[in-house]
Amino acid sequence: MGKKIASAIGYSVEDAAPRLLASGRGKTAERIITLAQEAGVTVIEDPALAVLLEAEVRAGDIIPAWCWEATAKILAFVFAQKEKR
Repeated sequence: MGKKIASAIGYSVEDAAPRLLASGRGKTAERIITLAQEAGVTVIEDPALAVLLEAEVRAGDIIPAWCWEATAKILAFVFAQKEKR
């Protein structure tokens, strides 16, 4: 098994699309996951999207259109979970 990969995405209505907030491998990935869990942020496993984001997008950048479908599914799930609380 390779190193763990994690990406943090966020969305603000002021933006045209979600942004990559952070991304990394190994200890950086573990830290991203730990911080998310401590903050009560939903953590979803999508290894394919994490690899693409980590390799192709820099933190702070808008997520490219070719990742929108996967990103939209994740955000829809997260927003649905928030509504249930």
